[in-house]
Amino acid sequence: MQKLNFQLYNFRFKNSENKVSIFDEIRKKFIILTPEEWVRQHVVQFLLEEKKYPKSLINVEKVLKVNGLRKRYDVVVFNPDGSIFILIECKAPEIKIAQATFDQIARYNMTMKAHFLMVTNGLNHYFCQMDFENEKYQFLPELPMYKIQ
Repeated sequence: MQKLNFQLYNFRFKNSENKVSIFDEIRKKFIILTPEEWVRQHVVQFLLEEKKYPKSLINVEKVLKVNGLRKRYDVVVFNPDGSIFILIECKAPEIKIAQATFDQIARYNMTMKAHFLMVTNGLNHYFCQMDFENEKYQFLPELPMYKIQ
């Protein structure tokens, strides 16, 4: 797999039926390794190791309803009260991050109401803080570190 713009992390792999899988610490199972999954697993490690978010507050690939349609988010970080702190959209490295990607995460966030957004293809990372009052987001240099509330 391609080297991404993250620190080096230790991953567990397994090979079966000519398919490589990577162990997802959050879902506690092996997932077939696709380019997008490679990015998603790096994001999870980034949140755990760099930003110090507890595993118990991170969730991966769940269904949500947006305008009556079933969609899947990539990664969320919850607040201890169950509200959503960070919503993360992962793309494969060959996918360019464009306005459409920000539109997608913004649509998801109308339902989810996360305070922070992250969009990444593993090579380029974008961090935003929501301004719900003015219905816009502001780009940030970095996501906040976890702090006990």
